[in-house]
Amino acid sequence: MNTIRHHPDDAMLLAHASGHMEAGTSLVLASHLELCEHCRERRRELDALGGLVLDALEPAAMSDDALARTLARIEAGTPPAPARRFAPPPLPPGVEWPAALAHCSATRWRWIAPGMRWSRVTVPESPRANVFLLRMGAGRYLSPHGHRGVEMTQVLYGRFHDGRALFGPGDFDLADGEIRHQPAVQEGSECICLTAVDGRLCFEGVMARLFGVLAEV
Repeated sequence: MNTIRHHPDDAMLLAHASGHMEAGTSLVLASHLELCEHCRERRRELDALGGLVLDALEPAAMSDDALARTLARIEAGTPPAPARRFAPPPLPPGVEWPAALAHCSATRWRWIAPGMRWSRVTVPESPRANVFLLRMGAGRYLSPHGHRGVEMTQVLYGRFHDGRALFGPGDFDLADGEIRHQPAVQEGSECICLTAVDGRLCFEGVMARLFGVLAEV
């Protein structure tokens, strides 16, 4: 039985399918797709629709040397870097990291506050992408915050409620400049999330502002 209740919208699925999504946010969405059959099926439908649109377009004339120039660009291009083995910080027994992270690297768990730790994730194709893992104990919560940009979160383990809804394993959340929330981990289990921020988180309080700075490093 599928217990995932929160999903990306069609616009995000289309952006991901077309490659028009920033590397960090694309990584979070790919992690969601691994777990969510509903979104995988919806993306297949959107891909098929896009194919029909392309078929309906008038063919565009190409120059005689188009193929030769394309092949020359491929040969002159930088060869892809070898795949990196993801060496993440430890997870609770029975929980697995998303395969989408396999080519990335991550730091050890770093202390933020009692019951709260984080890990920086580095995306090789976009080293400046702001991606991190957040691990919080049961009953812990972040300070209220808003967003200057977009925050995408994929729940890997546990549950949190942010005043809008309850998010559990596999759930996806998008928060933008119109959202101000306070994620609070539910009793009974810690919570681990994968998050990408395109912009900045605007926290309240000294400790909260410290985490905001750390999340941008």
